[in-house]
Amino acid sequence: MKNIASTVTLGQDVYLGDFINLYGCRIGANTKVGPFVEIQKGSAVGMNCKIQSHSFICEGVTIEDDVFIGHGVMFTNDRYPRAVSASGMLQTEADWQVIPTTIKKGASIGSNATILCGVTVGEGAIVGAGSVVTKDVPPDTIVAGNPAKMIRKLR
Repeated sequence: MKNIASTVTLGQDVYLGDFINLYGCRIGANTKVGPFVEIQKGSAVGMNCKIQSHSFICEGVTIEDDVFIGHGVMFTNDRYPRAVSASGMLQTEADWQVIPTTIKKGASIGSNATILCGVTVGEGAIVGAGSVVTKDVPPDTIVAGNPAKMIRKLR
């Protein structure tokens, strides 16, 4: 079963696994999206990417070309999420603002990493499995841990 809204733009030769939920997003050519992935409106995935199973790409996330997203990677788009507004009513889109996140070309995000909103993961960077990224990751750098810290430069 695939739930793909009419608002989704797919490039040529995109592979889509089963049990996915896509709406209002753009996915570039030759990208592979594994099973049990959700990609929300206002998100963009570049060309030649691999999005592994059980990952969640929320509104406001931009993933550039040639990026690897491991299994179970989670993105956030709100620093202070709440269910209800100050008046006690369920929040709507009017009650909060999306904070964008960018994953630059050629970066790799390890399985079960969490990427908090408002960060940029630099070109060619690697985020270790299980890491929690709370601030920008420089290009060509390996980070890991909670919070993610620099392990070493790649070049």
